[in-house]
Amino acid sequence: MPSQSLGRRGGSVAPRRRRTQAERSAATRAALIAAARELFAARGFADTGREEIVKHAGVTRGALHHHFGSKTELFRAVFEDVERELTERVAGTLTADSPMEGLRRGCEMFLEAATDPAVQRIVLTDAPSVLGWRTWREIDARYGLGLAIGALDAVMDAGQIERRPVEPLAHMLLAALTEAAMLVASSPDPQRTRGEVDAIVDRLLSSF
Repeated sequence: MPSQSLGRRGGSVAPRRRRTQAERSAATRAALIAAARELFAARGFADTGREEIVKHAGVTRGALHHHFGSKTELFRAVFEDVERELTERVAGTLTADSPMEGLRRGCEMFLEAATDPAVQRIVLTDAPSVLGWRTWREIDARYGLGLAIGALDAVMDAGQIERRPVEPLAHMLLAALTEAAMLVASSPDPQRTRGEVDAIVDRLLSSF
């Protein structure tokens, strides 16, 4: 009778399921994004080499080329990963008894994120130059504009501000917050600047 592998209690051990090609591919892509995100946040795009990325990810140079084609394309994937995470963080603050209070909290969370070194380096410093201003703004708007429109719609529906065309107002609010975040990120004292900017954004929302 063929022998079976036994567990600690004498039972047979089920064979480990082999990962599919799609699962292996997804794992490799995720490893590259995670490794690049860590290195880009610490050193910036220009000072991070492809060899360093693949070594940190534990994959081959061919895997980088297969999944992204270039370091710039990998940076774009990292940028979108950070934007997606930031959007989720802000969205989690929008639920409040008062829609206006939720909007204020969302703005505060966005500005707080600007003190995060990864957001500073990847989203606010490197992305405009690596991807180009137009692409950077398109991606930034894709993730943030829907949130801004939804939050402002809720505030208007609650009668807390006058009803007006919501999309132009959302564009203006998002642009103001982005510029404020860049100011915080470039400041020699981000926490102090963030406090000053918070007060200005609060006054801006009150003027709506």
